[in-house]
Amino acid sequence: MRLVDAVYKRITDLAKERTLSINALANLCGVPHSTIVTMTRSTTAKLTTIYGICEGLNITLKEFFNSPLFSWENIED
Repeated sequence: MRLVDAVYKRITDLAKERTLSINALANLCGVPHSTIVTMTRSTTAKLTTIYGICEGLNITLKEFFNSPLFSWENIED
């Protein structure tokens, strides 16, 4: 999986854990909804976007990236 896909999957997983839609997550985090949705068509994800999501969810970047999604075996970039 591409790194940007892993980031998007992690975002959607965190939203589901908190029973939030992507739109509700975007509003909570102060990140434009379109920024999150366009990750699926992008080749990159901005660290500032991930940081904003972490702030909104009250988690650290370490907690965000502490997922099997980001293991070396899963990333193809």
